[in-house]
Amino acid sequence: MNQGKTILSQIMSFVSKYEFNKCVEKYSGNYKVRSFTCWEQFIVMSFAQLTYRSSLRDIETCLRAMKKKLYHSGVKSSVSKSTLADANESRDWRIYADFSHILIKQARELYKNDHDFTLELDNMVYALDSTTIDLCLSLFPWAKFRKTKSAVKVHTLLDIRGSIPTFVSITNGKIHDVNIVDSLHLEPGSFYLLDRGYINYKRLDTINDASAFFVTRAKGNIGCRRLYSRPVDKSSGLRYDQTITLTSYYIKKRLPQQIETSKIL
Repeated sequence: MNQGKTILSQIMSFVSKYEFNKCVEKYSGNYKVRSFTCWEQFIVMSFAQLTYRSSLRDIETCLRAMKKKLYHSGVKSSVSKSTLADANESRDWRIYADFSHILIKQARELYKNDHDFTLELDNMVYALDSTTIDLCLSLFPWAKFRKTKSAVKVHTLLDIRGSIPTFVSITNGKIHDVNIVDSLHLEPGSFYLLDRGYINYKRLDTINDASAFFVTRAKGNIGCRRLYSRPVDKSSGLRYDQTITLTSYYIKKRLPQQIETSKIL
């Protein structure tokens, strides 16, 4: 008979149950819970993520197939589709949001001195982008997107060192990407890499006000005036490196600072 731990149990041994229980107690997550605690829910959903389960029924089927091993993996209750659905709907999401920040902090420390993810900059560098997930309109009418289909957007702020997500927000498909900038906790001295869809001069100015930096692609119709140029090595593919100021009266009121701009072949 196998006396060792299951793979799932070995993976979960790296997760601090003490820190998790602190998050649970903060929001009374196990209040009046007789079976299937928050910790068990976390293990089951982690299993679903690691094994690419596609639905609650898929999770239930897989776990029932190895029912004798569940106890040794940390799941003491039987897992049914209805039990898991009720837990996912009723448990306070802030438990897992707070715990995710604890895990992110631990992961960032591990990658801090990893040579595979070192950058020339000592500052923190983040990339912000979103992805749209199409949904069935009849099943998800709340996820407003278009007349014929629904969708949700997953907005993610990624720490370039280690590709670790530090901020995730899920909205309906109609929310424009640029609105998510208002929800970010901007770190002074950090660089934020943004796509052209995030260009909103008032919001870019908030990044400047936070003593942070942004890097984005300029729109084709941007009105600007060159103040001065710096010498560049064109053999590296860089065409020019300039400091500009915006010329539009209304845009300049929203972003009065000078901007560094460059063009790559």
